Amino acid sequence: MSKRPSISFAKFAAVENGTAILLLAAEGKAAQEAESVVGQALLSRIIDVSDFKGKLAASLSTLAPAGTELDRLVLVGAGDPARLKADDWLKLGGSAFAKIGKAKHVSVVLALPDADVSGENAADFALGMLLRAYTFDKYKTKKGRSDEEREEKSSARITLLVADPQAAKKAFANAEAVAEGVVLARDLVNEPANILGPVEFAERIEELKKLDVKVEILDPKDMKKLGMGSLLGVAQGSVRPARLAIMEWQGGKGKDAPIAFVGKGVVFDSGGVSIKPAAGMDEMKGDMGGAAAVTGLLHTLASRKAKVNVVGIVGLVENMVDGNAQRPGDIVTSMSGQTIEVLNTDAEGRLVLADALYYCNERFQPKFMVNLATLTGAIMVALGQSHAGLFSNDDTLAAQLFDAGQATGEKVWRMPLGAEYDKLIDTKNADMKNIGTRFGGAIIAAQFLKRFVGDTAWAHLDIAGTAMGTPASEYNQSWASGFGVRLLDRLVQDNFEG
Repeated sequence: MSKRPSISFAKFAAVENGTAILLLAAEGKAAQEAESVVGQALLSRIIDVSDFKGKLAASLSTLAPAGTELDRLVLVGAGDPARLKADDWLKLGGSAFAKIGKAKHVSVVLALPDADVSGENAADFALGMLLRAYTFDKYKTKKGRSDEEREEKSSARITLLVADPQAAKKAFANAEAVAEGVVLARDLVNEPANILGPVEFAERIEELKKLDVKVEILDPKDMKKLGMGSLLGVAQGSVRPARLAIMEWQGGKGKDAPIAFVGKGVVFDSGGVSIKPAAGMDEMKGDMGGAAAVTGLLHTLASRKAKVNVVGIVGLVENMVDGNAQRPGDIVTSMSGQTIEVLNTDAEGRLVLADALYYCNERFQPKFMVNLATLTGAIMVALGQSHAGLFSNDDTLAAQLFDAGQATGEKVWRMPLGAEYDKLIDTKNADMKNIGTRFGGAIIAAQFLKRFVGDTAWAHLDIAGTAMGTPASEYNQSWASGFGVRLLDRLVQDNFEG
């Protein structure tokens, strides 16, 4: 598994050896603190010869710069300092980490011309470094050169030189908690399905007890008593029994209603009898990205002692094909009492969420519910892989999620809901069917979920395009992105902590 580099903060000081990393604004402008490292003349010459423009997240590495004892000088472009957002600082940190080579000691001068670099900025930069350091290689018995280089980078001791080290350290405490949550979510999604089944996933969740998270695990017998025919119908084709995991973090006032997050946890999705094509089916080990995000979020909130009451619920199943598997045309009864005609067993995530959402709402009566699910390929057709689909029955909650997405770079885009779509899941044989027409598939799935939330404020995030297989970025080189942890932590932090 990936190793975490050691990161500390200190006041500005001379950098005399090892690797030095400097930030440059647009057109190669440097702060005085940066110029002092190698001298203004040498720095200007490097910039002129390389034609380095200081574009955001661009980088330039120079080995053994003349007239210094440095092993390496790295320049990282920051663009226009006045326009830098939190996500940009993560990009800077990730870009810087990618260039440290085999250095054991790295000093980063976090200063920009005509701009103050706050403790929060420094913490975000450090978070970008931690996230870029992540790699999933626990099953590799032989290490190639690139693997060895990654390990060397992750063993580096990195000192961030800042104006206010104490402010940076304080902000970094929260950033570390976020990094741990994202890494946990990435690990869960990256695990192969033969290792991580519903039972094993639940066992990983139980480790949150060490952080004072209350954890309760329901087995099929418990769920059958509750009438969760919708969730259990998905699981009946697998020899691996389903689980429903309930996580509670009590960081707010005792009488305050909690806020709730619900995740789809299909640990592997063959499609069931409506089997998927063979090409790309291996990626369906990541069909529990929503459950991974909820688990990572609870880890983050508990680690940073968030002052809010939170419930996390994840439905954990495997959707497989055998003689006992659910058939197209079967009718199941959900915990809500509503009946569902299952016309396509590959539209299984909504069946899992139907019971999980209803259970959450009935038991905890939360202020709101947000569910996350790698639910439809249709959302990728609509939005690609740079935005998750956002569906909501509450304008305020939708706006808060949008703002959190803009702040963190885990962006969401609101999609419509409406009665005209709702009609598309009506059927003569039951209260509803689990699929609609060819068009508007992501919307139809959201309309299905909406039938199980009552009047509670609710948002559905379709993260099929953002949780796995996303294009590499400055701070994520992993197949699993951990999408949702930073987004929802920001949502909580900005709007719901006392």
